[in-house]
Amino acid sequence: MKPLRNDCFALPPGVNWTPVEEALERLHSRLHPVVDVDRAVPLSEVNGRILASDVLAPRAHPPSTNSAVDGYALAGPLTDVPCTLPLVDGRSAAGEPYQGTVPQGHAIRILTGAVMPAGTDTVVLEEDCEVVDGQLHLNGTLKQGANARKAGEDIRAEDHILTAGTRLTPTQISVLASVGVASVDVFQRLRVGVLSTGDEVKPVGAEVTDWQIYDANRPMLSALVTRLGYELVDLGHVLDRAEDVRAALERGAEQCDLILTSGGVSAGDEDHVSKTLKAHGEISNWRIAIKPGRPLALAMFRGTPVVGLPGNPVAAWVCALRFAAPAMALLAGGEWFEPQAYVLPANFSKNKKPGRSEMLRARVRDGQVEVFGSEGSGRVTGLAWSEGLVELDESARQIEPGTPVRFIPYGSFGL
Repeated sequence: MKPLRNDCFALPPGVNWTPVEEALERLHSRLHPVVDVDRAVPLSEVNGRILASDVLAPRAHPPSTNSAVDGYALAGPLTDVPCTLPLVDGRSAAGEPYQGTVPQGHAIRILTGAVMPAGTDTVVLEEDCEVVDGQLHLNGTLKQGANARKAGEDIRAEDHILTAGTRLTPTQISVLASVGVASVDVFQRLRVGVLSTGDEVKPVGAEVTDWQIYDANRPMLSALVTRLGYELVDLGHVLDRAEDVRAALERGAEQCDLILTSGGVSAGDEDHVSKTLKAHGEISNWRIAIKPGRPLALAMFRGTPVVGLPGNPVAAWVCALRFAAPAMALLAGGEWFEPQAYVLPANFSKNKKPGRSEMLRARVRDGQVEVFGSEGSGRVTGLAWSEGLVELDESARQIEPGTPVRFIPYGSFGL
C-alpha cells in the first residue's frame, strides 16, 4: 500500500481553532488504506475482517424456484376456486426433487424448500385444502404464483453482492456462503499501538502514592482497539522523559500501522510527546473546537501516523471515538464513517455557550436522553454510566426537558 505523506496532517497557515466537522473532513481527505491484502482467506477466518475486493455472486439464490411452505404444488392455470384437482403420485422434497412434469390441472405433494416440479407455479398451504381419495380439494381463493420463491429472486448470478471496504459480519458471511463463495480477499488487520505517558501515571497493580494515579487510558484504548477488530500492540507506559518517549515511538513505528498516545500533547514543560514528535517527526497540533478535548496531535513518525490524544480519560475517549475511530477504519481499508445519530427529547437542562461543540456522556431512558451529572473530563464514572454521547454543535443553545438533541449511541462507532 502507498504510505501516507509526511505532511498529510499539516494545517493551512493561520489556522488556530478548527471546527469538528472541518477537522473530520480534513482527516477524511488525507488518509487512505495503509495495510496489505491477504488473498483467498476462508470464510471461517474472515469474521470482523475488511473486504479488499468486490464480490460477485457465482450463482443465483435461490438457484431454483422452490416452495415456501408445506403443501401442494399446482399446475395452472387455476380454475374457479373452490375446485378439485387430481393428485400426481410422488412428491417433491428438499434435496429430493420430483423428476417428472405435472400435467396441467393436476397437483403434487411438496415440502418447504423443495424445487417446484416442472409444470407447477403455485403452492397451496396444506391447511387450506384437503385430500380425499387422491383428489385435492381447494377450499378458498388462491393467487397464481403464491407461496413459490422464484429462482434468483434474492440474488442473481453475477450480481454485485458485497463491496470492498465492507467489514464482514456473521450475516454478510452468510450471504457469501449462500452463493458458494468459499474465500475472499481481505485487508490485513491494522496494527494499532497504544502508549500512555506521565510521571504521575502508574500501571494498574503497581504501588502508588497519593500524588499518583492509575493508568485508565491504556486499558480503555486497548479495549477499544480490539473491540473494533484491530490488532493491538501494547507499547506500555513511559515517564515524562524525552529519551523514553522517543524509544517507545521508535518501537511503535517498527511494529505498528498507527500509534495512539494519551497525554503529553500540549505545549507544557513536560509534554514530551509533542516535543519528541516535533523534533524527530512531522507534527500538527490541531486545536479542535470541542469539549472535552481540544488538544489533538496528528503526526508522522518514521513513516507511521500518530494520533496524540488528551490525557484526561473522558477527553481521550471522546476524541478517540470522534476522530481516531473513523481514521482507523479508513487506514484499515474500510469506509470512513459518520456515526448515526438519533434525534430524541432531552431530559435535562443546559445553557450552552457558543464557540465549541460539546459531547456529553448520555444514555436513553423511556425515550428521553439524560446526561451525566458532571461534565468534568476526569470523571471516569460517567464513562461507565453512559451508553452514548449527546453532540451539541458550536452555536449557543438553551436546552430544557423536551428539547430535541442528537444522541449518538456507542454502537454507531462500531462498539
